[in-house]
Amino acid sequence: MPDAYWDAVLADPRASARPGVHIGNRRLSEIPRHVLRVSCRRCDRIVEIQTADALKLYGEHAIWKDVGMKLLDNGCQERTGVREDDGCWPSYDTP
Repeated sequence: MPDAYWDAVLADPRASARPGVHIGNRRLSEIPRHVLRVSCRRCDRIVEIQTADALKLYGEHAIWKDVGMKLLDNGCQERTGVREDDGCWPSYDTP
């Protein structure tokens, strides 16, 4: 692509827009959803929790990815026998 093309792309105001914080990195109090869902990419297990219940159990300052890992903990059906590989691989879905 010619340099003029890239100059035009970068001059567009949308190029300077910053993406939002990934939902996994947000505090529970910052998530406006009624239901939070986390699933395992290995065993396809899905766990849902209401945001209000998550706030009661883990507090408003808890990070969603940490809470999601606790919800999936020790439940993965795909075991490899290697300690580093065992456990769920979380995916924070939109219900």
